[in-house]
Amino acid sequence: MKLLTSVKLKLFHEPISLTGTFVVSLSYLVKYLYEKASSGCTPKLPPLSGSKANHSTIARGAIFCEWQAQTLASRGSVSFMLILAIDTALDACAAGILDTRTSKLIAHESMPMKRGHAEALMPLLGRVMADSGIAFADLDRIAVTTGPGSFTGLRVGLSAARGLGLAASKPVVGITTLTAYAAPVVSENMDAPVIAAIDARHDHVYFQVVSGNGTSLVRPGVIPIHEALEAVQFGAPYLVGNAAEILAARWPSDAPAPLRVDMQPAPEISWVAWLGAAVNPETALARPYYLRAPDARPQSSLMQQAALAAS
Repeated sequence: MKLLTSVKLKLFHEPISLTGTFVVSLSYLVKYLYEKASSGCTPKLPPLSGSKANHSTIARGAIFCEWQAQTLASRGSVSFMLILAIDTALDACAAGILDTRTSKLIAHESMPMKRGHAEALMPLLGRVMADSGIAFADLDRIAVTTGPGSFTGLRVGLSAARGLGLAASKPVVGITTLTAYAAPVVSENMDAPVIAAIDARHDHVYFQVVSGNGTSLVRPGVIPIHEALEAVQFGAPYLVGNAAEILAARWPSDAPAPLRVDMQPAPEISWVAWLGAAVNPETALARPYYLRAPDARPQSSLMQQAALAAS
């Protein structure tokens, strides 16, 4: 895929100016950037493998349970900027460009898919950029979903976002998929809790619970479905995420019924973009958030977490 752009690749101590046709394929981009990073050239990219240190950093910063709920509730407070959002974490390959000044997506495209993100993403990005009429140099920021989700899909989106950000000298921020799923409901200022759940297979879900104002009730984790159902203690919830219907089907009959079940295969790209505009680039790092080994830590039960939150 050929992307027409004019960029400076700051991969060496002396920047290299490229003008005209910049040929980008995802495999070439990733290979080239990481070869330069590993050879000692600056800037050096952090590893995609997500160490425990990376996990704890993201847990403090980009989880959005320290959520900036006021920003979500009043999106007019977000600075004016152009955001390119990318999502390949789950069952879609999507990108969009948000203009926060007009609160509209200038261009966007989403393709449902379980596999093939690596082949689909760069052509899709080319179409979105062409439809928008915006050059990479005009972007203010790039936002990308960091997980939890498909290990392969996450690396595709993260590699592309970080490579493009490095090439175009644009900041890249990471948004968790659980956050992106929950954000539309939180933005409505509802009083009920929001349960975001993603299918982790083998009778497990990636899981997070926030209050209606965005306060964290249960931090993100990967837990058995039967344990996720302990969230009935928080009252009738909004269920969101690609595992929303899985939880709804097994919801205890004697518990308050979910107020709404919103099952989507992937988060809305517009919310990935809005969150990308709201977060702090210094803490919302574009690193994979797997919630599985080697990053995952033993999860305390929901009852224990709720007790700690209340104390």
